Amino acid sequence: MNDLFGETDAVIDAVQESRNAPLAARMRPRTISEYVGQEHILSPGKLLRRAIESDRLTSLIVYGPPGVGKTSLAQVIASTTKSHFERLSGVDSSVADIRRIAGAAALRLKTAGKKTVLFIDEIHRFNKAQQDVLLPDVESGVLRLIGATTHNPFFYVNSPLVSRSQVFQLEPLSKEQLLVLMHRALADKERGLGQVLINAHEEALHFLAEVSDGDARRCLNALEIAAMTTESDNQGTIQLDLHTAQESIQKKAVVYDGDEDEHYDTISAFIKSMRGSDPDAALYWLAKMLYGGEDIRFIARRIVIAASEDVGMADPNALVVAVAAQQAVEFVGMPEAQIPLAHAAVYLATAPKSNRSYDGLIKATQDIKNGRTLAVPRHLRSTGYRGAKLLGHGVGYKYAHEYEGSFVPQAYLPEGRIYYNPTENGFEKKIKRRLEFWRQQFEAEQTS
Repeated sequence: MNDLFGETDAVIDAVQESRNAPLAARMRPRTISEYVGQEHILSPGKLLRRAIESDRLTSLIVYGPPGVGKTSLAQVIASTTKSHFERLSGVDSSVADIRRIAGAAALRLKTAGKKTVLFIDEIHRFNKAQQDVLLPDVESGVLRLIGATTHNPFFYVNSPLVSRSQVFQLEPLSKEQLLVLMHRALADKERGLGQVLINAHEEALHFLAEVSDGDARRCLNALEIAAMTTESDNQGTIQLDLHTAQESIQKKAVVYDGDEDEHYDTISAFIKSMRGSDPDAALYWLAKMLYGGEDIRFIARRIVIAASEDVGMADPNALVVAVAAQQAVEFVGMPEAQIPLAHAAVYLATAPKSNRSYDGLIKATQDIKNGRTLAVPRHLRSTGYRGAKLLGHGVGYKYAHEYEGSFVPQAYLPEGRIYYNPTENGFEKKIKRRLEFWRQQFEAEQTS
């Protein structure tokens, strides 16, 4: 039915039903019950599901990787709440576009009592001025904004807009969910591939679901390519086997941005896996970074840091291996650089762990920041200049190498503070025993 502005609310269905549209577009869900995935926010009883069904929705910002249902969710919300649907792109829309839609939405609400959902794809690409233009109409309720982005909105969307919206993170679809979508598309005679005789082998569907990496758009479009480019057999049936499926989808496009969420999340998982002594996980996250094109120097730097921060004195050779890997990366480059990176990652993951040296530095730094700065004891002060002896510098200092075991108890730090407490892990266990003996000697010297 046409509204006052000459636009139809069936425009979404028209796009979906167009036989020229890709399968993923044609198969977009029309109702919330058809929507697949995102159960963590859309299961019956969940907040967003209740808000949609009761038409009590405020503005939303949804973010997640491509092909997880951001646009579909916006269209389902508009359909369920019987709202007029408008769509803009953060790439090519202007302030004038926003004002035009907002003006029409205000008139529509006033004359027909009909709400307007404005869906802005890639909202992070709007500049500050464009985002600020939205604020009055979002706050007044003239527009129900649904912003979609692959970027974390807390970093890439203006704070005032985020504060006026509910933020939901969408997750990649599971293999099982992608299989549901493919079976649905194969059976649907109206919008899908049901009008064609297709014998889809389960191993082929499982392959597509696996390599699509949670991206429904990629999965369905690969299914359509496989089906539509394969000739029928003598019985008029298209045999969609594993080989055909493999040909229909090229190199897997891993979702990995070099300087944003995936970059930070993946390197975090890599470091925590090495720290947590899981070489299998460390190799997986390393492989993901390498496959996604991460800077190999960046990975090498993080390995060097982890060697001291997390392995430390439990295995002093970890730093040697890490630095050697860093130098090897510079020397050999890719693709061979991944070999020393894997070597170092596994070494760190399987090494005993101790952060006590770094922890001791943090504690000493806190004492310097928060307390009185200690003066250097007179016997430890430099004697390398004229007049030092007149000042008493170096008087009473005992040169350790002149004593048995190259050790002599003397005060090196006023107040006898202790910052380094070695663990029982790896090589540090030996250090602990040695330190216990030395510290006993220090105490005996101070009390004598």
